[in-house]
Amino acid sequence: MAFVTRQFIRSLSSSAALHAAIKHVTIIGGGLMGAGIAQVAASTGHSVVLVDTSEDILKKSAKGIESSLKRVAKKKFAEKPEDGEAFIQKILKNISTSTDAASVVQGTDLVVEAIVENLKVKQDLFGALDKAAPEHTIFASNTSSLPIADIASSTARLDRFGGLHFFNPVPMMKLVEDTPGFIVNRLLVPYMLEAVRLHERGHGSKEDIDVAMKLGAGYPMGPFELLDYVGLDTSKFIIDGWHEKDPDNPLFAPSPLLNKLVAEGKLGKKTGEGFYKHK
Repeated sequence: MAFVTRQFIRSLSSSAALHAAIKHVTIIGGGLMGAGIAQVAASTGHSVVLVDTSEDILKKSAKGIESSLKRVAKKKFAEKPEDGEAFIQKILKNISTSTDAASVVQGTDLVVEAIVENLKVKQDLFGALDKAAPEHTIFASNTSSLPIADIASSTARLDRFGGLHFFNPVPMMKLVEDTPGFIVNRLLVPYMLEAVRLHERGHGSKEDIDVAMKLGAGYPMGPFELLDYVGLDTSKFIIDGWHEKDPDNPLFAPSPLLNKLVAEGKLGKKTGEGFYKHK
C-alpha cells in the first residue's frame, strides 16, 4: 500500500519506514470514508482496526461494510454464492473496531485519518497519536483540501507523514490523490459553490441546475445532488478554509445558503435532508 506522496517518498529514502512492511492499518473515523478505506485495506489482506469515539457509529460502519461486500460478492460470484459468502467472511475477519485510538496505534504500521475537515481537530488528533505510535508508524490524512504540512506540524514525524485522499464510495472509485494540490476538489468545490450562487441569485432552481448539468455536461449527478452526497458540512469546511487563506478569491466566497443549511443541521444524505430531502 504505497500511501505516500512523491515528496514523502523522497523524504523517506533514508528512513527505515520505507523498507518496513505494512501489515497493520488503523483507520481513524468510522464515517462513510473511514469505513470504505477500512474495507479496501482489509480486501488487500491487511489487518485493519477501525476507530471512532462512538460504538454506535462503529456498529453502523461494520454493517455498511458487510452490505458493501455483499453487493460486490453478488456480482463477482453470481454463479457460486457459497464462494461469495467465503469471500465476505475472509475480508470481515481482517476488520475489528475500537474506541481507544491511543491503544490501537501502539501496534500499527499505518494510520489513516478520515475525520472532520478541520485543521485544529486533525492537528490535535495527530499530536496525541504521535506520542502513542511507534517510531516506524506512518501517518496519512484523507484530507481533501488542507495542506499536509500544516496537519503534520503537530507531530515529530514529518518524514513519515503523507496525504492519501480517497474518493467516495471508496470501494468503487479508482482514483486516490497522493500528490499535493488536490486537483479534483480544487476544481469540483468551486463548481458546486458556483451552482449554489446561481441559485441564490435566482438564475435557476436547484432542480433545473442539476438537470442542466446532467443532460448538458453528461454528469451522473447535478451539483446540488453531489453536495448532498458529499455532505454540506464537509463542503463548508473546505470552502471556509480556502476563503480564510485567500479571502480575495471570488471562487472561495462563502455561501449564505450553504451556511444556513449547515447551521440547521441539514447536512445532506447523512442527516436525511440537505438541498433535498432523503428517505
